[in-house]
Amino acid sequence: MIPPIVSSVSQTREQLDRVRRDGKRIGLVPTMGALHAGHASLIRRARQECDFVVVSIFVNPLQFGPSEDYQRYPRPLEKDAAICAENGVDLIFAPETTDMYASPQMTFVEATHITDHLCGAFRPGHFRGVATVVLKLFNIVQPDFAYFGEKDYQQLCLIRRMVEDFNLRLTIVPVPTYREPDGLAMSSRNVYLSPAERAAAPALYRALTLARERIAGGETNAATIKATAMNVLTAEPLIRIQYLEIVDPSDVQPVAAVTGPVRIAAAIFIGKTRLIDNVSAG
Repeated sequence: MIPPIVSSVSQTREQLDRVRRDGKRIGLVPTMGALHAGHASLIRRARQECDFVVVSIFVNPLQFGPSEDYQRYPRPLEKDAAICAENGVDLIFAPETTDMYASPQMTFVEATHITDHLCGAFRPGHFRGVATVVLKLFNIVQPDFAYFGEKDYQQLCLIRRMVEDFNLRLTIVPVPTYREPDGLAMSSRNVYLSPAERAAAPALYRALTLARERIAGGETNAATIKATAMNVLTAEPLIRIQYLEIVDPSDVQPVAAVTGPVRIAAAIFIGKTRLIDNVSAG
């Protein structure tokens, strides 16, 4: 059965206040909709660990740049609701922009350090928009647990730090990246890819995997490891590299040498579609 879909902030709070009074643990899966198997894996994890599962569906304008895909970002609410039903969601919070931003936003969460590199270096204002809307969602839902995919690793690190810095009373639960059989990370933007672009896209995961293998084989020089991975990407003519970095997994700062655990992260363009991915190593 399709779970209740609520757009009103006040009605969502009222329903969840009743759930909370019953002593139930609330899990939140924040999304922008266009749900896929990766989102379903987050929901299933929440279902296993919580008594009441909320999925938020909101395409947040604050995190899109002026030349990005806010207007054309897919919004298949009926399909999303069916996926939520299949995976045991109790409530869908699907506000309109006027519900989330009833008046022009004048207060923002300004993130530093963690956002200096990777996507933060190429998408000005993006993480300010992410942190601001996630804090709003946390305040509305007041979950005990919130679930985020490791595919958006820099976002995950930012949200973890925000929870720590603002003394928020919830636990952030990371969930491994869900992949297609050929390794491509599940993403709502994969639907933009043409057949030829889709065939080229798994080179991103192959490049990251090769870099991880070099580290497992004993290579420690980050420049050497990155060059190996870059060769895989440059061999695919449809791919344009935005960045490929090896970073510390806690603060997302680039490292010159691999002396412990790291994250290998990359962003590419295939046609007009931007894809990101990362793997752990070390």
